[in-house]
Amino acid sequence: MRALRSRGELIGWEAVGRVALAGKGYCTGVLISSELVLTAAHCVYDEEGQAIPPERIRFEAGYVSGSALAERKVDRVVAEEGFVPSRDGRIATAMMRHDIALLRLAFPITISEANPFALYDEPQAGDRVSVLSYGKGRSEHLSWQRDCAILERGRGLMSFDCDVTFGSSGAPVFARYGNRVRILSLVSAMGRDRGGRKVGYGMELPQIVARLKARMRGQGLATVKGTDGARRVMVGGARKASGAKFLRVD
Repeated sequence: MRALRSRGELIGWEAVGRVALAGKGYCTGVLISSELVLTAAHCVYDEEGQAIPPERIRFEAGYVSGSALAERKVDRVVAEEGFVPSRDGRIATAMMRHDIALLRLAFPITISEANPFALYDEPQAGDRVSVLSYGKGRSEHLSWQRDCAILERGRGLMSFDCDVTFGSSGAPVFARYGNRVRILSLVSAMGRDRGGRKVGYGMELPQIVARLKARMRGQGLATVKGTDGARRVMVGGARKASGAKFLRVD
């Protein structure tokens, strides 16, 4: 795990940033266009399963030690329709494939500030991947795990042997595509595999992201479902009352 503590080390990764939740914690997010950020759906709900208002969310691209290369407020949030929030800090396997939200920024971030990433849609078990995330104990800088693997894949889900922790929710899982990297998945939860080792879980993106983009253009704010499902976990404060969000597998 490599810590990216300086602006120089962030070159090429500026589109990854913190999704700050107005004193309710943070997640990791990534730009997929100048005005759209991908993150985990459970990040945009509070402890009661209610949607956090867009005006209380901001995206901090290339955040390091209290400052960001570009910071924008969010003016619209669309969560995957199949995702249902809960109140017990856990997520059912069936929910992980829906754990995606799209944030629209109030003002675009220019390519000169941060160059967005495209999606990758050809994952295979055994593919080598990498993860960049903020997390508990490393909330003030990005951590880059350059080499981990897809362990299993099926039914719209995949597991990784990447080192993920609280705050890693919504972090992009990258796969190499030629000489570039593309977003393969987002970190949704952590748990143990059948052998007892710690693993991260994510979902397939292309079809869901296409639907979210269409809803963003046509319908606006997602309908809130405030019943059972998945909830974020609060852990120790990173800045003042701010804590990291994460889910454990049910």
